[in-house]
Amino acid sequence: MGLELEGRTALVTGASKGVGRGIALELAKAGASVAVNYNSDEQGARETVAAIESLGGAAFAVRGNVSHSSDVDSLFGETLRRFGRLDIIVNNAGVQTWKPLLELSEAEWDHVLGTNLKGAFLCTQRAALSMKDTGGGSIINIGSGSNKWPFPNLVDYTASKGGLENFTKVAAVELGKYKIRVNCVAPGAIEIERTRQEAGDYAAAWSRLTPLGRIGLPADVGTVVAFLVSDKAEFVTGQTIWVDGGLFTRPVWPDEYDKS
Repeated sequence: MGLELEGRTALVTGASKGVGRGIALELAKAGASVAVNYNSDEQGARETVAAIESLGGAAFAVRGNVSHSSDVDSLFGETLRRFGRLDIIVNNAGVQTWKPLLELSEAEWDHVLGTNLKGAFLCTQRAALSMKDTGGGSIINIGSGSNKWPFPNLVDYTASKGGLENFTKVAAVELGKYKIRVNCVAPGAIEIERTRQEAGDYAAAWSRLTPLGRIGLPADVGTVVAFLVSDKAEFVTGQTIWVDGGLFTRPVWPDEYDKS
């Protein structure tokens, strides 16, 4: 266990599995106590808690739909009751709809924007109201390659992640006077339960496009988050940090298209 975050408390939304679980584990390894948020996957959240406890860390699971203000109030109420204060929040909870623009329903748009963007707003606001009275803190918003690239069939998801990046910048400017830092971490192709279902061999497909030659793992994202919320990054705010192996920096040249 590292000591960079010893004595600090963290809340990670959507931490039942995947990237959220990876972030929660890395924060715990660095010494933080972690509130593991979930909406529907209670079993997954309890598995994340068990994994943290197996490392000698402290964690608990707490339910809450981040798109509902009443749930957010309950989520933060329980977290503050358990921890007494909140030093770190990671807005990771996210959903997506894989559908063309002309077929997307209003309800699907509202669901994705409500979770990914409104949820980050509600949780950031609630966290900052607490942090400003306790000397500051660190807020991390989890972005995506959709921050930069316009992915077809993901118009609602791409809109939410593009909005999240600019939301991060405004929040960083407004909250800096309270010593609250706000940054965005944008993963590239990360192998998790969901992405394994997107392609027959997701890892191979994206590894060949990534300059570092491999797919990302949740721990790759988690270690960057743990650094950004530590004192080692105390002068970093309003930034988007890409954790993508160079994927979204690399141009695609015409002769690289599959001509089959």
